[in-house]
Amino acid sequence: MKLPAFLPLGILLLVLTGVNFPLSAEAAGGWQVSQLPVKASLRSSAATKKTLWVAGSKNRVYLSKNSGKSWLDVSPELTEQHDFRDIEVLNEDTAIVMSAGEGEKSKLFITQNQGKSWQLLKTNRDEKGFYDSIAFTSQQQGFLLGDPVAGHFVLEHTQDQGKSWQRIDPTRLPPLSEHEVAFAASGNTLVALDSSNIWFTSGGLSAFIYHSRDGGRHWQKQPLPLYRATKTAGPYALAFNSRRQLFALGGDYLERDGSYANIAAFSGEKWQLTDSGQHGLRTAMSCIKSTCLATGKLSTDISYDHGSSWQAFDQKGFYTLAANNAVILAAGAEGKVAVFTPRETADNTTGSH
Repeated sequence: MKLPAFLPLGILLLVLTGVNFPLSAEAAGGWQVSQLPVKASLRSSAATKKTLWVAGSKNRVYLSKNSGKSWLDVSPELTEQHDFRDIEVLNEDTAIVMSAGEGEKSKLFITQNQGKSWQLLKTNRDEKGFYDSIAFTSQQQGFLLGDPVAGHFVLEHTQDQGKSWQRIDPTRLPPLSEHEVAFAASGNTLVALDSSNIWFTSGGLSAFIYHSRDGGRHWQKQPLPLYRATKTAGPYALAFNSRRQLFALGGDYLERDGSYANIAAFSGEKWQLTDSGQHGLRTAMSCIKSTCLATGKLSTDISYDHGSSWQAFDQKGFYTLAANNAVILAAGAEGKVAVFTPRETADNTTGSH
């Protein structure tokens, strides 16, 4: 399906006044949980010093300017339904959302005024393509990951805030395994520290991580010690702790409550399983200093030692997490959002995607 011809880049889609929803929060296992008015599946989140963002199905995007106490509906008004699976906030005013789906259902939209208006940035023109994740390392530089097309993952790079994209040479990537795909679970399968260091994960009867140290010119592919017994199993997310140590999280969305290897950390030049408790599928992780949360739809775990060991935190689960220097934001099914304030808060935050 296509957007109407009157919505090219540079044409504003909608000017919104933004409805402010003050929400009565309930404390639940340390969470301050709120219910948004539209029961969308919220799969993506982001946080800055002053703002919190969540996005998901039914074209929904919400913004909070008071640490989750109330939310503005800043959703773009579109003629078709989009499922937003990733969001990148480039500054206090500018955010890019990614919709996932086959062919032209995969799109990028940008706002430069906190959601008052939106522009269409990019449409996937390959009918076999499927956007999985985006990651920006600055206000201008970013990367996009898509499912394999013609035997290679699609990786693209922008240096102008998404206005134009160039595909990274697919022949530079290692060969695919049978059934290998990336999961567009919560926009966490691709991460980048800078314009050189890029990582992404893949699963489907496999569990791999790809790493480039030179902006995509050369790649290393390593197996991950995560559960990979089915076509829907493997790594679903990557995240850094406050020490910039990389973690891979996963499981199987058809067996969300399974007891299997679900969190691994890169330590001593190799990947090792953490003491996670194996409490099921994990699709996001976020940290403030030494306190980290890892979550999936059915439950959440907490770590007090930068992710080395975990314990059950709450039976309430979410799809996505993000953090600033004060709170960890969570969003999930049926329009549920929540914030958690660790005992220790500091200026150094991670997992804001």
